[in-house]
Amino acid sequence: MFSEKEIDNYIENHITAEDDILAELNRQTHVRMMHPRMLSGHIQGNILSMMSKMINPKNILEIGTYTGYSAICLTKGLQKGGKLTTIEINDELKDFTQSFFDKAKLNDKIDFIIGDALTVIPKLNIKFDMVFIDGEKSHYKKYFDLVIEKTCKNGFIIADNTLWGGKVIEKDIKNNDYFTKGIIEFNDYIANCKKVELALFPVRDGITVMRKK
Repeated sequence: MFSEKEIDNYIENHITAEDDILAELNRQTHVRMMHPRMLSGHIQGNILSMMSKMINPKNILEIGTYTGYSAICLTKGLQKGGKLTTIEINDELKDFTQSFFDKAKLNDKIDFIIGDALTVIPKLNIKFDMVFIDGEKSHYKKYFDLVIEKTCKNGFIIADNTLWGGKVIEKDIKNNDYFTKGIIEFNDYIANCKKVELALFPVRDGITVMRKK
């Protein structure tokens, strides 16, 4: 049997190479940041970039910027004059993340907002063709309810971490495990939501793709 790391290495060697800025961002995040696993990374970033290019969105919303890897990947499919709005609640990440948006020369394509997505989203007067949810796991259902009405017909909502390390199928969830409970609640909710059709891909920690009907 091959290890997960060996499979990841094989995949990375058989997809489009990570560009220089993303490679540097990957390295610096692992060196300087706590919880670097939160970074999308090469494999998932490649998938997000490809999805964005397939959708060719005018407007993208991202919930949970972290150090900006996924945001940079998502911009690769934007239409000319398109914009990505990304929201990050941790203001301590602002300078680091902004420095990489500057290096990537994406300031005309990215609106980087520091704040709580639950309060920021209702104030956005934009219809989005593509939404990427990767924020507070216990708030996924709330995020969905906020963004579904701001998503264009036939637009796509993508949610990260929807398998949550396999914990979604555990029978005994601790009372204080709010993240796992939040993901399970979200998964059950959208599975029965008549407003979207969806697919769940077992990539990395689970990626759910929804299309608004």
